[in-house]
Amino acid sequence: MAALDTRTDRRPSFVGLLWGSTVGKKTAMAVSGIVMLLYLVVHMLGNLKIFFGAADFDAYAAWLRTIGEPFLHHEWFLWIARVVLVAAVVTHAVAAFQLSRRDIAARPVKYAHKRRRASYATRTMRWGGVILGLFIVWHILDLTTLTVNPHAAAGHPYANVVATFSTWYGDVIYIAAMLALGLHVRHGFWSAAQTLGAGSAARDRVLKTTADALALLLTAGFVSVPVAVMTGLVS
Repeated sequence: MAALDTRTDRRPSFVGLLWGSTVGKKTAMAVSGIVMLLYLVVHMLGNLKIFFGAADFDAYAAWLRTIGEPFLHHEWFLWIARVVLVAAVVTHAVAAFQLSRRDIAARPVKYAHKRRRASYATRTMRWGGVILGLFIVWHILDLTTLTVNPHAAAGHPYANVVATFSTWYGDVIYIAAMLALGLHVRHGFWSAAQTLGAGSAARDRVLKTTADALALLLTAGFVSVPVAVMTGLVS
């Protein structure tokens, strides 16, 4: 009597099939990019409260820890936001890396003539992403764990921001990262719109103008803080 075949054929899940496809990876990049963009807009607006003084900025930082109370416990909202943001960053980075590898594998032989690329932002998307990834690590160590901020004091966010931007290297790292962010957002927003089906010949100009405006506003908003500290407007 023949032995029974106990093996079962496992079909890949819909999520697995979607992630395995190029379209799925691009969609994951687009959605995670939009999540991060929304966070950046809110984060930038919150940062601008530093111009209202130490009391307002410190009160804002304390309020963030109480969002959702009493339904949520103290700081739960912050941790939920951090988990969502980390998931978005990891998804974005992994999808970008795998798409890049797939693109290279599909073109093993170099073109006889280099293709002209669309813009400086397009040419710098990859290394810009690396810069932003490294900056996220630095930023957490600087203003969240206070590990690399020599004059930081827990519970004093305004003073810690001023301490960070009172050093030349703190200014250089932050401003360089924000310039890379602006280029990344400028290209990424338009690319995400195309991936999610929002792009069309009629809407291209509007989308590109929106991408330029978002990139400019975010870059200017974030850079205004270290510039204000360097010029003594915030101290």
